[in-house]
Amino acid sequence: MVTNRWPHTSRQRNAPLAMLDFVARPHSLMVSFIERQRRWKALSVPLALLCALGPGSTGCKTASPSPEQPSRATVRQARQAAQSKEDAERQQLEQIPPPSKTRYLSVRTKDAYSNPFLVVHPQTVTLTILYPDRDPNGFDAGGILRPAKARKQEVDVRLENLPQALASLPPEVWPYGRVVAIEESPTAPRKERVAIRRNVEAAIQILNDLGIVVDEWTGSNGALLR
Repeated sequence: MVTNRWPHTSRQRNAPLAMLDFVARPHSLMVSFIERQRRWKALSVPLALLCALGPGSTGCKTASPSPEQPSRATVRQARQAAQSKEDAERQQLEQIPPPSKTRYLSVRTKDAYSNPFLVVHPQTVTLTILYPDRDPNGFDAGGILRPAKARKQEVDVRLENLPQALASLPPEVWPYGRVVAIEESPTAPRKERVAIRRNVEAAIQILNDLGIVVDEWTGSNGALLR
């Protein structure tokens, strides 16, 4: 009976130790899990800050896709089409004879100017066209001549559409030849003068490219030249 008592006692002592070891293992696993969570949170804060400062950084993804760029062939075709259109407009205007300075330099008022007249604004250009009377001998034949106001037409166009507008005019509205008068808008406020002057220079460049002589009525300081 004595020999059977010690093995029994040994099993009783070892059983609680094994149970304590079994209980301690989940606790250590929980501690390591919490520690990993803390490390991940500490790492995620600098990563989020890095993405906010630079969306193109490594590991950061942008939601919006980059716009599709046109191919070189598309760009080349667009340029060729624009050049062909400009050449056609220039050829159309070349049918108008060269200007005669003795005719248009003697004109002192806008109302007396018979060729196309441009008034430049901050956003658009006003093209004034004076059509001739269809029957200049109508008065002698007992008819009534139309006044200049009835034969005048004003059209607001953008600079990019100015070549097409000039090329579409009939030859009879160019009595002075291939020359166009241009001036700054006299009614524009002073704060718009800089923008208007830029448009004047752009319009002059367009006219030069079309082979049209420029009759400028406004100087670089806004003063009238006539």
